[in-house]
Amino acid sequence: MGIIKKYTSIPLPYRVGVAFLLGVAFGLSLWYYDMANGSNLGERVATYISPFGAVLVRMLKMVVIPIVFFSLIVGSSGLSPKKLGRVGAKVLLWYMLTSFIAAMIGVGIAMFVHPGQGVAVDVEKLGNSMGEGGPSITPPSGLTDLILKMFTNPFEALANGEFLPIIVFALLFGLAARVLLDHTQNETERRQIQSMLDFASGANSVMFKIVSWILEYFPIGVFSLAVVNFGLYGPSIIGPYLKAVLGVISGIAIMIFVVYSILLSVVLKESPIDFFKRAKEVMITSFFTRSSAATLPVTIKTAIESFKIKRELAEFSLPVGATINMNGVCIHLPMWAVFAADVFGIDLTVSSLAIVIITTVLSAIGAGGVPGGSLMLLFIVLGTLGLEPSQIAIIVALALGVNPLIDMFETMNNVTGDLCCTYIVAKKEGMIEQS
Repeated sequence: MGIIKKYTSIPLPYRVGVAFLLGVAFGLSLWYYDMANGSNLGERVATYISPFGAVLVRMLKMVVIPIVFFSLIVGSSGLSPKKLGRVGAKVLLWYMLTSFIAAMIGVGIAMFVHPGQGVAVDVEKLGNSMGEGGPSITPPSGLTDLILKMFTNPFEALANGEFLPIIVFALLFGLAARVLLDHTQNETERRQIQSMLDFASGANSVMFKIVSWILEYFPIGVFSLAVVNFGLYGPSIIGPYLKAVLGVISGIAIMIFVVYSILLSVVLKESPIDFFKRAKEVMITSFFTRSSAATLPVTIKTAIESFKIKRELAEFSLPVGATINMNGVCIHLPMWAVFAADVFGIDLTVSSLAIVIITTVLSAIGAGGVPGGSLMLLFIVLGTLGLEPSQIAIIVALALGVNPLIDMFETMNNVTGDLCCTYIVAKKEGMIEQS
């Protein structure tokens, strides 16, 4: 028991990082041995070790729909139009604006670096090792098709694994429940709706607990996937890995230090340096906790004490932002979508890139502030490309190893974006406490 407690006391990113590096070292050793001796030891080892990685991928697929569904119902049902008012609506508009900007930056950098170019993946070999099969999801062929697909029968969408209609239905369901709750005079109906929302909130908490268990399995699954990937393909995938990671980090740096700085300078005519000095504690905390929700108390405290934002705005805007404003995720997800397109030879047109951007922003709303939430959303975004389940599993398997590192940067971006948008609205609406 002492060893287990000591192991679990080590921060998860360190455990996953060490597991990933050990898996890379072991996998590369197998690959070099095979190259030197003309053997297939790497493939034979992959046969025995790959199920441990396949289990991790399947567990993520298992929870992605329920966690996004319940998170969106809980989040959207909290957006009361009656209480929202003009100020709340402006907060939401700023969140959506920065999310779209972030997604466009993510797509732009991904198309510039093309992280997956030069990666030759044997889909049948690696896909079989992931234990995946089944039909592919038909992607929207254009923006019109995308809009039509948003309003598919939700039960049919659940059966077919089509995420976008589920997202739209969950948003509408939560908003409708909130409107009814605000306007109904029937106490019986009010209790029924509130009970339903309480169930969704409880189910959301249960899903978060299941995710926390899955996160504990991460080191084992990541080690297995790293051994399989590097054992079969050797050092040829190191370059694409680095391009993807550095591409995401570069996009996040642009979003934080360029986009937010421009917004603060142009909209508020204020020095961004002063903003970052006051936001320093929040940025550092979010970087190490890897959770917008866990950083929320620090974010609210900083907003009220350092930025003098009125409490009523800070306590509304920042919790909403921790749920729906995922600027870092919006940069991260397109990188792997373009990576997948490069690997599997998919031609990305302007229309398909627009679909990736829209899907990224809508799905990011369901990230829910949970560590590693973006990894589950990757299934949604990759589904818009029409990939087969085995191909999606391959990309997710590749993304798993570096996700904890990227997650630290993207969470810092998410939380900094929440604070920036809230501060802009507070200044423009006169909701700053006078000294």
